[in-house]
Amino acid sequence: MTVRNRTRARSHAAEIVREYGPFAGADRVHGVTHDGRNVWAATGATLVAFDPASGEPTRTLACAGDAGTAFDGKYLYQIAEARIDKIDPSTGQVLASIPAPGQGGDSGLAWAEGSLWVGQYRERKIHQIDPETGKVIRTIESNRFVTGVTWVDGELWHGTWEGDESEIRRIDPHSGAVLDRVEMPAGTGVSGLESDGAGLFYCGGGPSGKVRAVRRPKAALS
Repeated sequence: MTVRNRTRARSHAAEIVREYGPFAGADRVHGVTHDGRNVWAATGATLVAFDPASGEPTRTLACAGDAGTAFDGKYLYQIAEARIDKIDPSTGQVLASIPAPGQGGDSGLAWAEGSLWVGQYRERKIHQIDPETGKVIRTIESNRFVTGVTWVDGELWHGTWEGDESEIRRIDPHSGAVLDRVEMPAGTGVSGLESDGAGLFYCGGGPSGKVRAVRRPKAALS
């Protein structure tokens, strides 16, 4: 099933409350996730965990990651080229792999409701997939390139990035309608995206090598 968005969205200027990085040995951030304590950033050849209070790295895993990252409460999931790896965060061991729906054109990754949600960048889509098999359950279409993907309080948000323009968007997970748009400053891109489960988003900054904490709009919190 494919659904499209047509609704006019509320707009908000992004409030960037903190920046982290660049991290040693990494000049780019792709996927981002949050495990309840640490933020994880996929930097290409490694997954770097850092404490969001201090900004200090707490762990580095030698795991390939060129796009989205997710956490299901126990395991990390990481897009690496045309596959999604399931990773033990304590050891970095890849426990299983499934095919990525975009076959290498994938972007964001999130865990919610027992499923993985995968952004497909240039195809402007978000796929809900079975985490065991990679089978696509349903697809939501966007009218912008899709980067990071996250769920918080039953809300589906995704990043966009086209040229110098980037946003964080809340969309209706059933209709695909855009409900809120958080506009990032010009030249500040969003690659990976994750919520802390409360009032912040963590946004990968692509080639800046940074992760930015952006406040979740109050209109969406109410």
